[in-house]
Amino acid sequence: MALRANLPAPIAIDGPAASGKSTIGHALAEEFGYAFLDTGLMYRAFTLAALRAGISADDVPACTRLADEINMRVDAHETTSIFLGHEDVTEWLRSPEVEANVSAYSAIPEVRSALVRQQRAIAREGPAVLAGRDIGTVVLPGAPLKFYLDASEEARAQRRAAQAGGWGAPQRSRDARRDIVGRDVVDSSRAASPLRAAPDAIVLDTTELTLEEVVAFVLDKVRCAAS
Repeated sequence: MALRANLPAPIAIDGPAASGKSTIGHALAEEFGYAFLDTGLMYRAFTLAALRAGISADDVPACTRLADEINMRVDAHETTSIFLGHEDVTEWLRSPEVEANVSAYSAIPEVRSALVRQQRAIAREGPAVLAGRDIGTVVLPGAPLKFYLDASEEARAQRRAAQAGGWGAPQRSRDARRDIVGRDVVDSSRAASPLRAAPDAIVLDTTELTLEEVVAFVLDKVRCAAS
């Protein structure tokens, strides 16, 4: 009981595309009964809303208005579901069209600012794990425990291809690697909240690790922080 009472909250998990943030965040939330927020899904939901409205990422004023007015509801329990109005759009957020455009919309400072406010509000509601690219540096810089997960481009490409049902398929893996390299460049070079590890984050390269090994490592660090 004492251990659970002393568990750190909120917990921040950052890292590049396909580094395992969501998988590990979900495992943490499930183990400790925390809410889990995959903040990347919020940017994907905004992207979907903008595409549906015919708003280009180049039209910053229109994107800013949409960010201020969007009716986005986040259901953050042990997994994350996103609603636009009354519609659960979670299953549409990894569509090729959203995948191809999310980096451009996510780079808009006004969009990030609006969604960060919502992310912080969710973190205040109770113990939570937040996963993204700027949680430990921008969203929750005061989080008591921060992780930064990384892996080689090849390892991440294989994981992304596996998510799409093509583990080991050469063409799918090459496509995934190209997409990941492009996403890394955009995420690390954007002016607003660039991808980087917080100075006090626990950095873990998962290239040669199994999922079970990563989960065990992260759970051990959380328990140590609570003891």
